[in-house]
Amino acid sequence: MFLDFLFHARAVGLKVSVTEWMTLMEALAQGHARSDLACFYHLGRSILIKKESQFDLWDRAFASYFKGIEHTFDLDDELMDWLSNPVLPKELSAEELAKLQELDLDELRKKFEETLKKQDERHDGGNRWVGTGGSSPYGHGGYHPSGVRIGGPGGGRNAVQVAELRQFRNLRNDRVLDTRQIGVALRRLRKLARDTGPEELSVPKTIDKTARDGGEIDLVFEPPRNNKLKLLLLMDVGGSMDPHSELCERLFSAAHAASHFKKFEAYQFHNCVYENLYTDMQEYRGIMTQDLLNRIDQTWTLVIVGDAWMSPYELTHTGGAIYYFHNNVVPGLEWLKRLRQKVPKSVWLNPEPEKFWGSAKSIRLVKDVFPMYQFSVDGLTEAVDYLRGAHSHPMH
Repeated sequence: MFLDFLFHARAVGLKVSVTEWMTLMEALAQGHARSDLACFYHLGRSILIKKESQFDLWDRAFASYFKGIEHTFDLDDELMDWLSNPVLPKELSAEELAKLQELDLDELRKKFEETLKKQDERHDGGNRWVGTGGSSPYGHGGYHPSGVRIGGPGGGRNAVQVAELRQFRNLRNDRVLDTRQIGVALRRLRKLARDTGPEELSVPKTIDKTARDGGEIDLVFEPPRNNKLKLLLLMDVGGSMDPHSELCERLFSAAHAASHFKKFEAYQFHNCVYENLYTDMQEYRGIMTQDLLNRIDQTWTLVIVGDAWMSPYELTHTGGAIYYFHNNVVPGLEWLKRLRQKVPKSVWLNPEPEKFWGSAKSIRLVKDVFPMYQFSVDGLTEAVDYLRGAHSHPMH
């Protein structure tokens, strides 16, 4: 079983022995993968991969071999066949786009499940059934202002919910190249404050005073200077953020390697912050967002990185999270407001060009909560200066 995958893994550089492979086959025979691709991914990695440094290679081997295989919820094989080999979407006129009805989230979910029960053939280019390349709110490869994507790639950034299991690649913290400029910008955040306590010799001021006094040594003592900066970094990963993953890794690496923070914590999310934040999105390990809010205060500095480009439902509606089975009790926008209220000294870095910010309602909603800067070296420098109090943001 999966013998071709063994040779594929070896071809990409993974040294998988026959003994390890037979152990995996035995685990499959005993049902440990539970007929679930995600379980098979973790089972295979735990048995075949010897070093953490090979995790990324395993991810790439797994993704390339199983590309296109979807984990879905009770969608029969015939329907998935209909959704394969999609037709090209037709270009809709401005009048046709204006006629498309943006559905309420509850109505969208109800009609989706009703449609699944009634559909008995393939549909392409239509406006009602689960299909491809049309203006129906169900399927993929087409256009609708609100919809449930079934299989296939995203692209329009209009899907309200995704009925599939997604895998996320965690951000690496070992990036070295191209992090210097980001590190320099982050260092501008540092604020040193004099603490009361035993004084220590200030060599620079001693030299300066001695020179001013004509060479007569005059030792200068003063309280130590301690860094009080506490930085919280939240980063959007996966989906539309994939093209920006390298840039995000550079920021994560620079912040992770910095020694000028009193405290530093970093967490990940997808599209919007909900009730959980993650240190490992592949394993869904992390913390409750409320627990984080309970222990941080206004002495922290918050930096959020994301394109903020999603269906507005994700921000405004209970149960609006992108995952079909994630019934979030608190809307995403409310979580963002709570973060902003708890940590007033906060900014949002957006890797998308600023000229596109006005075209997405979700970006406008986020901008009403957080001062937003473009995620570039210049934008990061401006954001840091805002956090330092060097200037005010034009929108706040």
